[in-house]
Amino acid sequence: MDFKDFVDKIEPMTCIISVEKLADGSYGNIRLAAGNKAYIDSIENPQHMSSSSMLHNKFIPGSPYEKYIPKDLNFEAACVQCAIQKKPYHTYIHPDRYNFWISMYMMPLASDDPNIGYCSYTQELTYDKSDDRMADLSADISSAVLKTTLKLKGAKDFKINMEQVVSEIRQICKADRCCVFLTDFKERKCSVLAKSVNEEIEVAELEYIINTKYKDFFSIVETWPATIAGSTCIIIKNSRDMEVLKERNPVWHESLVNDGVTSLVLFPLEYNEETLGYIWVANFEVENAMMIKEVLELTTQLIASEIANYQLVDKLKVMSSIDMLTGAYNRNAMNNRVDWMIKSNGKNSETLGVVFADLNGLKQRNDTEGHTAGDKLLKDAAEILKNEFPDGEIYRAGGDEFMIIDWESSCGELEKHVEKLRKDAEDLKNVSFAIGFCFEEGECDIRRAMRTADERMYADKESYYARFPERRRK
Repeated sequence: MDFKDFVDKIEPMTCIISVEKLADGSYGNIRLAAGNKAYIDSIENPQHMSSSSMLHNKFIPGSPYEKYIPKDLNFEAACVQCAIQKKPYHTYIHPDRYNFWISMYMMPLASDDPNIGYCSYTQELTYDKSDDRMADLSADISSAVLKTTLKLKGAKDFKINMEQVVSEIRQICKADRCCVFLTDFKERKCSVLAKSVNEEIEVAELEYIINTKYKDFFSIVETWPATIAGSTCIIIKNSRDMEVLKERNPVWHESLVNDGVTSLVLFPLEYNEETLGYIWVANFEVENAMMIKEVLELTTQLIASEIANYQLVDKLKVMSSIDMLTGAYNRNAMNNRVDWMIKSNGKNSETLGVVFADLNGLKQRNDTEGHTAGDKLLKDAAEILKNEFPDGEIYRAGGDEFMIIDWESSCGELEKHVEKLRKDAEDLKNVSFAIGFCFEEGECDIRRAMRTADERMYADKESYYARFPERRRK
């Protein structure tokens, strides 16, 4: 077949790919045998691409594909499936190394050489994602994606939903393990959001691997973007792929081998150009690698969107209940807690301790040293209260006023904490509080306890200013 004549009759960007078949059943070089004008222009005059997107800007028929794009195991797997296994292939992806989406169409071609397989490769580029193309899936893949999507919206509890999704994905992949990691690259932290493990195998808990087995597991996680190398994911199917991984990332390769991983799928979970985490599938059914890839390419977008929504709602909850300066609960949270206690008629506990602690000297600190110093004083005060009342709920009730609700401490323990704070305040170098507390047993009334503690606090404050009149507010 005259491949050049063949591709010149096709208008979209098209080339012919050859794949070398080796005697052991594996494959060798993958080459670009021919290309039409549109495809050659995409290499030699890539105005639609970033300047670094092509490795070599002169198209030479028969050159290894790595001259034009970085080595990509996913691309190689698609070429092998089409040229060697004679299965057509189509996908719609957005590799990180490009600023556009690619719709790929690959069709097997006849070959006169038993040691070489051929396929055509046609691509269409779009700068904006097309939902219609995303939905253009085979029946099997559509069914798998639909089942996973339904799991996302199953129970009301987000984490339960994610556990069900991860379990479904593990079963689709027929894998030993599946896990969703959350990552925070700014804080260099990662955590397990959801996991599923085949009950028939014995493996170390992922939490143990992350938190105990490795001193700094995030040092491995932060190598994953470079290892993905601008592709959409990593798929390791066999020892050959493992050798490629070993060259790229020897530390991670060693950790996988030590943990008994022989095949692997790793997809980033990205939302609004931010990596929220990764989904990790180990020891899967490699014969269905390309189907698994297509399922996860769409599913991971849905998962990432759900995670982003969950994190946003969680952040809003924190903002509505936490004082951003001190880290204590804010007045809104305090009012909600008091309302809940009133509605429960004091039945939530047999004892109740309420402490009001008003920070002394804040205005003087603000006036003499500035509001930055005043903010530090407030933060120090909140930290002291958290340490002194470890079983209590610490609320910032107002500008310089804190309230503690404690259901665990006895009256004697509560009084001991209060007296320690008062004694510490005798040293003018220490943070000083005016404090009042109330302890109730039996039928506890939160409003009565708050009123009593508040009155005692003001009496304590008057006593404090009588001793240190220069600190009185003016």
